[in-house]
Amino acid sequence: MVCLGFIGFSQESPVKVSTDTTFIRIGEQFQYKVSVDKGTKVVFPKLQLDSLHKVEVITALPVDTLKNKLEKKYVLTSFDSGQYVIPQQQVLINNKKYLTDSLLINVATVKVDTTKQKMFLIKAVKSEPKILDDYLHLWWLIFPLLAIIGLILYFILRKKEKKEAVKVYIPPIQEAMQRLKELDEKQLLKQHKVKLYYSELTEIVRSYIEKDINIPALESTTNELLETIKDFNESSKLGISKETIKELKEVLQNADLAKFAKYKPIVEEIKADRTLSERILQNLKPIKNTENELE
Repeated sequence: MVCLGFIGFSQESPVKVSTDTTFIRIGEQFQYKVSVDKGTKVVFPKLQLDSLHKVEVITALPVDTLKNKLEKKYVLTSFDSGQYVIPQQQVLINNKKYLTDSLLINVATVKVDTTKQKMFLIKAVKSEPKILDDYLHLWWLIFPLLAIIGLILYFILRKKEKKEAVKVYIPPIQEAMQRLKELDEKQLLKQHKVKLYYSELTEIVRSYIEKDINIPALESTTNELLETIKDFNESSKLGISKETIKELKEVLQNADLAKFAKYKPIVEEIKADRTLSERILQNLKPIKNTENELE
């Protein structure tokens, strides 16, 4: 991976900014580094990213103290293809303001290699199907046999009462909890099937959102789903807490990283997402309006 660096306003500036790459694929992570000549007091920025909110901060690492400078590293990513500008960041050195240079980040989609698609042989032409006239000579043999079978079934079924199957309604939350239990019993993590595990885990959460909150979730991207929930929450007063939405975002983005960005989370992280998903399901159910109940 080629390392590209960008400095601030001039070569004499005590503040420099760089990134290990400016070209990533959707979901890949890259480092954004701010370097500062040593000063008596340095305040690094809380990153203000692109105006479209397409580039996101995964984590901010502790400040490294080197021989002649201080370094602050941030791990960033993006889940939408396009070109996005990371704007200038403000750094305080001895209470004096300095600005970094802006950076252009290119995010590309994951290419599909169509040359590896499996090829199939051309099927032979089917023969003309037979018609009823071809089997008329068998009718006189089949009819007596069918009559005998019909009489036997008639006398057997006449003695039995017909019972309609009762459809049992299962609440969406109960169904989701049962599916979580069944997912645990599959022991996919012991089989190292992390992508399949996250696919089923997020499908359980998305299905519950569709059934109980009536928000299209199964066919939506992570960003689309989160934006829809926020809009519904504000317009319909669903009462879903910001903390629950934040936790949902964390689980869905971790799943996207594991499924699409070749990210390999450790077992403890996966189990934490499993526990968090159960809490999300319990907290996603809309809170009833207390004032309406009192009326």
